Amino acid sequence: MTHDGDDTEGLPGSSPSSAPGPHGPAAGTHATNDAGGTAGALGGTAGRAASSTTPDDVAAWRAQRTEAAAHQANELERRRALESAEAAELLREFVAEAERRGIAPVPLQARSYAGDATYRTRTLGWYLRKNRTLGVGTDASFYILSVQGGLSARLRGATLVPSDPPLVLGKGGRDGESISLADAIELVLERG
Repeated sequence: MTHDGDDTEGLPGSSPSSAPGPHGPAAGTHATNDAGGTAGALGGTAGRAASSTTPDDVAAWRAQRTEAAAHQANELERRRALESAEAAELLREFVAEAERRGIAPVPLQARSYAGDATYRTRTLGWYLRKNRTLGVGTDASFYILSVQGGLSARLRGATLVPSDPPLVLGKGGRDGESISLADAIELVLERG
């Protein structure tokens, strides 16, 4: 049987010009592997690419990751600030409605971080939770009613520091412990 050319014609990745000669690939050509990559003397382009990572590449990658993390942190902070502003507006509306309905504010009490002592405060307001852990002052400030405590707080009373209000109270807590600020406000208004 005679051959007018090679018998690789028609196989994937073969052409008459890429037919191997007696000593390897035809002059001016490169052998192709099954994945379509070019195999070179040092293991192909994939091997060369993997070994060509430089300290500059690593530094650029780290800088890119740092920038992405900073962008994500900024976006989370922006969202938190927007939610806090919305929650503050709800609290201002609540205070106005409570005053309109004649729901009198009470002196808020705070608990020690350990929860084993209660301290009076000079802040008037309303409790937002039945367990009295969160409150809103008459100036619509939001308070987490936990304090350091100690002898001074027992003698003079604890000083409350306003916090940024969230749209969800108890978010991230156990099931049944979280409630939207709007729903908590509605419950306070219903109880009068």
